[in-house]
Amino acid sequence: MGEGTRRQSFRIGDVLRVSCPAVRARVVHATRFDVTIEWPWARIDPESEIRWNGLRGFPRTEGAHGWSGLFRTGPEPGRLEIGDSCLVGIPESLVRITDIGLHDPPADVGWLPRPHTMLIVLPADRPHEPDAEEEGDTIDLDSAAPIRIELIARS
Repeated sequence: MGEGTRRQSFRIGDVLRVSCPAVRARVVHATRFDVTIEWPWARIDPESEIRWNGLRGFPRTEGAHGWSGLFRTGPEPGRLEIGDSCLVGIPESLVRITDIGLHDPPADVGWLPRPHTMLIVLPADRPHEPDAEEEGDTIDLDSAAPIRIELIARS
């Protein structure tokens, strides 16, 4: 993310175009329900109270709402097995901000850099269901992943 993006003020309801160039990752675990890859961006935080292991899981099928999040693997998780190499990134997507988390001091999430601002997003064409559990995905504005964010519309 460029410096301009980090300083930009986002609001709930904003529509964003997001993407992240795909990089190589390795599958280290697989079940019939999901696959786990070595996460190529964040580093384990040795000072954290949360013991993150440097891995991230992907469901083999879309979530109950037909969306499993921003980051995608190629090939898709259903075709991956332990030891496979894959690409992971964010294909260009339009999303809408449904919530914003501000953390001061930055949140202890188990990895570095610790996030200060997190945007909760949904696909722009999906209605927000305030009572839905685990709806949406998170964009960490302090992420080590090179996420590109462009403001498309403000409501």
